Amino acid sequence: MRNVYKVENYVDVHNKLTFSVNEEASTIQIIPAGQVIVDSDHHDFIYIVEEDGAFSYLSFGVDMWPALLEMVQRGENPYLSVGENTIELLHFYEELEALIYNIEGNDNYGESFVTAVEATFQAILTNNEV
Repeated sequence: MRNVYKVENYVDVHNKLTFSVNEEASTIQIIPAGQVIVDSDHHDFIYIVEEDGAFSYLSFGVDMWPALLEMVQRGENPYLSVGENTIELLHFYEELEALIYNIEGNDNYGESFVTAVEATFQAILTNNEV
């Protein structure tokens, strides 16, 4: 069974954006897979991780999107705080940035999701228009 961990909080620790999941997941053992997908029905960005030989998801809902915008603008991967450990979420910002550009104007993701992404990530999309 695939586990889905909802990212619920973030802080800036020594100029490193650090996300966390709920306390019930404080003992999970994950390895970053370096891939981002979407759940457009629920307006979530999903970061894939390996856990016990299978894939699990870190789910970033709309409430976390301002932090994701900041992450892409910084051009740095964020971290995930899990119990006593902090794990770098490898390739996250590059994957997310490419995905945002792919979503822009692409109704295959659903109109409401595209509209929400374009509104939240407008600063990125307008900075790179030629």
